[in-house]
Amino acid sequence: MASDILAVGALYQVPDINKMRAIAETPQKAASPLKPFTPLKTKLTTIETKRIMSVLDETIQKVELVTLLSYVAANAEDLEGLLGEDLARAVREHEDLCQVLTDKVSYLQEEEMQLQAEEDFEEEAWFRDLLLSIELQKSNLLPVMGQIKDSTKNILRLLLSRPQAAQLVRAQAQERGRGAQGFIDSLVELRGFLFEKLLTCPMEARDKSQFIQEITKRNRRNQEVIDTLENELEERMKNRAAEVEKENFVIQELKNHLHQVLKFSENSLLRTKQEAEKQQKADYRASQGRAAKIQQDILQLRSQFHSLVMENREAEQALRKKKYKVETEIENWIQKYDTEMSEKQDEYEELDIIHKEEKIQLEELQQRYEVLVEEFAQIREEREITSKKRMEDEQEMMRMVRAATLIQAVWKGYLVRSLLRSKRKKRGKGKAKSEKGKGKGKK
Repeated sequence: MASDILAVGALYQVPDINKMRAIAETPQKAASPLKPFTPLKTKLTTIETKRIMSVLDETIQKVELVTLLSYVAANAEDLEGLLGEDLARAVREHEDLCQVLTDKVSYLQEEEMQLQAEEDFEEEAWFRDLLLSIELQKSNLLPVMGQIKDSTKNILRLLLSRPQAAQLVRAQAQERGRGAQGFIDSLVELRGFLFEKLLTCPMEARDKSQFIQEITKRNRRNQEVIDTLENELEERMKNRAAEVEKENFVIQELKNHLHQVLKFSENSLLRTKQEAEKQQKADYRASQGRAAKIQQDILQLRSQFHSLVMENREAEQALRKKKYKVETEIENWIQKYDTEMSEKQDEYEELDIIHKEEKIQLEELQQRYEVLVEEFAQIREEREITSKKRMEDEQEMMRMVRAATLIQAVWKGYLVRSLLRSKRKKRGKGKAKSEKGKGKGKK
């Protein structure tokens, strides 16, 4: 909405004076300058207008704070003691959310570029899957943007509740980006425009419209003057073209005269050429004498050269012998180095093979160890299970022994009691028989 407001153009357009050429003729009558329109009131009187301006001022303050959040997030460690723990935590969370959104947007842009590069495969299934994933990622951006909005509101609430922290953040205005500063300047300009609009009453608005109409009329008159001046300029250009044509005719005549002068100068050129040929012949004779002298000098220098070559050839042979000796020594050293290095290479390859074998053995031992560890764990679990089962069996056996002993004791008691009862009964019968026998004997 702010960009739409800032895109409002001027109420009228001034004619482009740069297209007019300066013509210092037929001075025009100077028009009376118009007084600029200024509202009569300098302060807002109604509550609604004051509320509107307070809302706009608060918006500008919040925008100033929001445009510095990136600097606060980049220097959170330095400003943590001044901002407070909760505000620093909120700034870090806001930075993390912004980083997440930036990563998602960059990844989405890469996929869209890939999609544009592969538009020829629209009928393929993977192309439709890629398009579907892009749409899904776009839908996933909305929750992150909502979280960023909520985080921004939370940070603004914390900053506005702490005037000192807000003042500290506003003090870093030089760290604000150029685009953000331009947006704030546009908001300030909008505030001035809105303030002037709210100060303007209906009468002043009518005066302003009349002022604009007067400017439009004056612009129309100026345009008419410009048209007349352009017509005069066109006539002047035509006159200038005629003068240029006359000057071209004069130039053509001068060229013809110059051609005649060139013809007259050819004779002088021929004479100069003949004199130059004579001078050339004389110079040729002189050069032949100089060439003979130079040839003698060449022969003399050639003999000196041959003598120097013979002298230097012996030194060259000695140096060649020395070079050959040095080269043979170098070759011997190189061969020795190659043999030593080949031995070292063989030794290294053998060690490497041994190392690989030992490594394979180590891996096998590790696998065996892991298998043994698993078997040991299973055996230990089985032993624990068997020991628990043995303990339970022993306890069950003890209970059974106790029960058996108890049953045996009860059974023995029962047998003893039954024997005692049978003995008592036999004794009772024997006494009864003896008493009966005694009775019969008495009779």
